[in-house]
Amino acid sequence: MFVMGNILHGLATVLDTVLTLYMWVIIARALISWVNPDPWNPIVQFLERVTEPVLAPIRRWVSWRMGIDLSPMIAILIIVFLQYALIRTMMDLAVRMN
Repeated sequence: MFVMGNILHGLATVLDTVLTLYMWVIIARALISWVNPDPWNPIVQFLERVTEPVLAPIRRWVSWRMGIDLSPMIAILIIVFLQYALIRTMMDLAVRMN
């Protein structure tokens, strides 16, 4: 049973790292959007391609027309919630399996 606990702990650690990195990518895109970036820049294109599948549905769901895009903030809050709810639950379950 301890093998499954170790596998679950490893999976939770990897998932936590991926969510943290994705949160930083969202932050980078939000910061770059403030300075009117060159749309042909490869870094800008990468950030847009990686974050748009998550931010576009949030943008449609919120659909506020205040001139400010709150979708990055909402996405970050969702990521933090997943880190506290899902990752910690997986870690606790892994500890109990050991």
